[in-house]
Amino acid sequence: MNQAHTQSAAADTAAKAPAMAKAEKTADALHELVMAQLDDDQAQEIVSIPLEGKSSIADHMVIASGRSTRQVAAMAQKLAERIKREGYGFARVEGLPAADWVLIDAGDVVVHLFRPEVRSFYNLERMWAFGDNEPATGTA
Repeated sequence: MNQAHTQSAAADTAAKAPAMAKAEKTADALHELVMAQLDDDQAQEIVSIPLEGKSSIADHMVIASGRSTRQVAAMAQKLAERIKREGYGFARVEGLPAADWVLIDAGDVVVHLFRPEVRSFYNLERMWAFGDNEPATGTA
């Protein structure tokens, strides 16, 4: 019985390894889908920030701008629909009514879509890029 339990545990571990690799591949594939869709929708200044080692909320954060609230809203809706259609599940969307800043939480990838003025005000790239670039310098 002990030997059977050991074999069962080994089989479980072997079965989980491909599933974990598939989950990793899925995160990268989802990231590629997001980047491609934003490019197709003519998003501006698309930035991808890897969050591995910085945060456990997601593997990637993508930040992009639209020229107007109408474009930001349209990009967000199309992206959420495509994520669902491609089998990645339901993406939570916040901020759609105003469409100044729309957050799309797709699990492994978090997307922030902004109007340019709002994006420059919040400056998320700077907040999340700690340790990646030269230290910020201020003027006295």
